[in-house]
Amino acid sequence: MLLPLAGGALFFPGLFGLCAWALRRARPAWSDADCAMVGTRLVSSVQAVLATGSGVLIIRSCSDVITDRHWLAREYVWFLIPYMIYDSYAMYLCEWCRTRDQNLGHYTTFRKFLSQNRLMITHHAFILFVLGPIAQRLRGDLGDFFVGCIFTAELSTPFVSLGKILIQLKQQHTLLYKLNGILTLATFFCCRILLFPFMYWSYGQQRGLSLFRVPANIPFFCNVANAFLIAPQLYWFSLLCRKALRLFHPARAKKGG
Repeated sequence: MLLPLAGGALFFPGLFGLCAWALRRARPAWSDADCAMVGTRLVSSVQAVLATGSGVLIIRSCSDVITDRHWLAREYVWFLIPYMIYDSYAMYLCEWCRTRDQNLGHYTTFRKFLSQNRLMITHHAFILFVLGPIAQRLRGDLGDFFVGCIFTAELSTPFVSLGKILIQLKQQHTLLYKLNGILTLATFFCCRILLFPFMYWSYGQQRGLSLFRVPANIPFFCNVANAFLIAPQLYWFSLLCRKALRLFHPARAKKGG
């Protein structure tokens, strides 16, 4: 436990500092806010690759979705906890750098940050204080397969991050931006929306149940936890769809408000 916790606490802030330093040298015209925002996106992408790779390894190693074990299912959660704390602070740091010239003060900036990022902060807190204890203690020795599935939900993050970086570089008109938008939608839909029916289907295959009978044959809190997880994903996916509509059909999007 202590080793992955310490590793995550050193790795993610250290990588962010390295990225910010490299960006300041490579792009001297960029502001601190630009370097911080791109650095944050790069670190998020690295974490997403690590999480997705861990998830794939876990899924491939668990032929029995209930009882099979893989050490990454627990150790990567300990590594992930410092990331969630770091990422919350990094998002605030980006907001502070962006509004520093307005002399708002830390208290006003923090309130504004909480107001604008309420859903994301709630999502991080839910992972830290609810999913963390469930994954590490409450589930016992069962369900490593499903922990691996949750890890793979991060697959869309590098594409989301690349899209935001391209916007910062004012490259919205490029083919790369449009292709990345398509990949963002596809990976988000497959790994954050279809992921949940896939987990239910996998359990049903193991137990000889149809997909529609699974919810009534698993503990109630599992359905509740999945509902809390998929709800923000559906909201974010709707935002991505609206953004894609504006990108590929600007006249229709403007007409629809």
